[in-house]
Amino acid sequence: MLGLNHLHQYNVAHRDLKPENLILGEDGKVKLIDFGMADFFTANEKQDSIVGTPYYIAPEVLTDNHDKRCDLWSVGVLAYVLLAGYPPFMGESDAEIFSKIKSCDWDFCGEVWDEVSEEAHDFIESLLSK
Repeated sequence: MLGLNHLHQYNVAHRDLKPENLILGEDGKVKLIDFGMADFFTANEKQDSIVGTPYYIAPEVLTDNHDKRCDLWSVGVLAYVLLAGYPPFMGESDAEIFSKIKSCDWDFCGEVWDEVSEEAHDFIESLLSK
């Protein structure tokens, strides 16, 4: 979150946050990598390109109207995946996944969520909202 905050302070969106783009550095700190889809944003500017990895794309990216806040959605998906071991939006195809993302069709199903704190639930809910 600190690295993402730093990017956002400089109006840079990563736009492809996912587990594969997080590494553990030699200093023991988590680091963001792969800035191939990153872009600069100016105040009130919206992007209209669909970029990212299907499970982690924000609904605003799919509707061609996003800004750097699309990264926060991806953080919510990352947190969900790290706690549950599976993504909140699943489907047989990208189109099915995108449909669920656009409608915010997800929940805390499965026994694993019984063991997760209310704070973690609240954190994810605050991020996985349009």
